[in-house]
Amino acid sequence: MMLIPTHHFRDIERKPEYLQPEKCVPPPHHGPVGTMWFIRDGCGIACAIVTWFLVLYAEFVVLFVMLIPSRDYVYSVINGIVFNLLAFLALASHCRAMLTDPGAVPKGNATKEFIESLQLKPGQVVYKCPKCCSIKPDRAHHCSVCKRCIRKMDHHCPWVNNCVGENNQKYFVLFTMYIALISLHALIMVGFHFLHCFEEDWTKCSSFSPPTTVILLILLCFEGLLFLIFTSVMFGTQVHSICTDETSLLERPARGRDRFPLRTQQKAASSQRKALETSTGRSSTLRSSSSSLPCHQRTPRPSPRQWTPACLCCALDALSQG
Repeated sequence: MMLIPTHHFRDIERKPEYLQPEKCVPPPHHGPVGTMWFIRDGCGIACAIVTWFLVLYAEFVVLFVMLIPSRDYVYSVINGIVFNLLAFLALASHCRAMLTDPGAVPKGNATKEFIESLQLKPGQVVYKCPKCCSIKPDRAHHCSVCKRCIRKMDHHCPWVNNCVGENNQKYFVLFTMYIALISLHALIMVGFHFLHCFEEDWTKCSSFSPPTTVILLILLCFEGLLFLIFTSVMFGTQVHSICTDETSLLERPARGRDRFPLRTQQKAASSQRKALETSTGRSSTLRSSSSSLPCHQRTPRPSPRQWTPACLCCALDALSQG
C-alpha cells in the first residue's frame, strides 16, 4: 500500500502546480458567433441517419399506403396534418439536440493563471480533468466520445450523436415525446387500415399490391411498437431526472481526477487527534501500545478512498518517525 508523503500535502496546500497547469494548453480562442456544434463520430452519424430514415419511412407508408388511397378525405386530411406536424417537430427537435452545445466546459482552462484567479477559500476543492485538461464545475462529467467535460451530463445518446447535458436536454425530451406520439399514431392508423382492408377488397385499400401492402404495414407496426416502448421509457426517465434534479450518472468523484484542497485534511486530522488525546488523556500510551502501526494497518485495510483524516494522520506520523 502506498502512503502519501508529508511534502505532498504541502504541495497541495501552497502551490497550484499540483494540478500540473504547465501541461495544459491554453484554451483556444472562440470562433465566430454561430459556429455549429457537431460531433464527428461515425457510429453517432450512422445512428442519426438511421433515425431520419425510419421517420421518413413511416411518413411514406402513412401517406402513400394508408391516407392517399383512402376514400374518406376528412379522415385522410386530419390524420395527415397531425402526423406530418408531429414528424416535423420530432425531426426539428432531433436537429436541435444534435447541433446544440450540451454544456461543454472550455478545454484546457486548467492553467496556473486561471486557478489563481478563482481565489479559492479555505476548504474549497476544485477538480481537473486529466483528459481534456479543464477545471470541472460541479456535476460535470467527461465524455469519451465528445472528448469534453459536459455540465450536468446525463448520458451520450448515439441516436442524436451528442451528449444530453445542461443546454440540450429539453430538445432531447421533446424528441422522445414526439417520436412516442407519432409511433402511437402510426400504430392506431395501421390497426384501422387492417380492419378496413379485411372488410373490403385488398386491391382497393392501397395503390400497391396486397403482398407489398401487408409487408409495409407489418414493418411499420414493428417499428412503431419498438420506438413507442423505447422512447416512452426514455421520456419517463428524463422527466423524472428533471423533477428530481438528478442525472443518470452517479454524483461521485470520477477516477483519475486531480484535486486542489486547501489545508482541509491536515486541520481535520490535527483536530481529531487533539480530541482523541483530550478524551483519553494517554496519547503516548496509545502510540506505544499500538506497535507504531498506522490505524489502517491494525484494522481491515480500507481502500485509499475510504481513508479518514485520522488514518492520514497516523500515516504521516509513521513516516516522520521512520
